[in-house]
Amino acid sequence: MNYKVIINIPISNDKVPELRELVGWGRPDKDYPILFERCNSWAGVRDNKNKLIAFGYVCGMGLEHGYMEDVIVHPRYQGQGIGGKLVKELLRESERFGLSIITVSYEENKTNFYKACGFTPGSGGLWQSSNLK
Repeated sequence: MNYKVIINIPISNDKVPELRELVGWGRPDKDYPILFERCNSWAGVRDNKNKLIAFGYVCGMGLEHGYMEDVIVHPRYQGQGIGGKLVKELLRESERFGLSIITVSYEENKTNFYKACGFTPGSGGLWQSSNLK
């Protein structure tokens, strides 16, 4: 099936947390709908039954730089090119929005995926408040 990536697709508040849970990530229900109000753009893909099967978003100050997060593809649909289409469409939308630099954090085993999407791998770091753990 040819899945279509839709920018700023209407998504009910519980659907992204459900998708996150399916891939083994935390389920931050409290983040929605706030995330949709604060990010520059998001994208989603639905299957032929209108079920959300992929999601990702880009946030930034609307200046030059943004960051991409939560690129998620339902486990049953992984390996079909959906994630790559999603990332590339978010990058096109970011460029239309005026963002010329997008960063993304990912696990080392995803390096080739992001390189294929046009990212240049680099080193970085992560800080997390001990109050949030």
